[in-house]
Amino acid sequence: MSPGNITDRPSEARVPNPPLDSVSRVMERLLGAADVSRVYGEPIRHENVMLLPAAEILAIAGFGMGSGGGVAVHQEGEKSRGSGGGGGGGGRTLARSVAVIVASPEGVEVKPVIDFTKIALAALTAAGFVMAAWKGMKRPRGFFGV
Repeated sequence: MSPGNITDRPSEARVPNPPLDSVSRVMERLLGAADVSRVYGEPIRHENVMLLPAAEILAIAGFGMGSGGGVAVHQEGEKSRGSGGGGGGGGRTLARSVAVIVASPEGVEVKPVIDFTKIALAALTAAGFVMAAWKGMKRPRGFFGV
């Protein structure tokens, strides 16, 4: 019987596993937040027009667990068995509007939501990479890039 392994203990000696319970709670919350029902918002009705907001949902999770065991020698020379374990997890859910579905007597239209901030940041990032690559190509180099 290994000190850090709870699976080889008798069933009546099993103890709850707080790290695993914590990871389960985190995963349940993240999966609940990324449910398909969250993609479409509540319909908004105005006269003969119905607006249905649509969103992009992104859920990110990470977790880790560990356990260990060993034999410690006390000052009196007695040996004792010890084990320990721990774990944790976390995550993030991101949502952003991507479109509005407009249903009217004339038909159904999907109108995209344009995020100008995201476009500007992508353009600045791309420009930075291009400038860095261009500067790297202009620099004279010797054999093997030295």
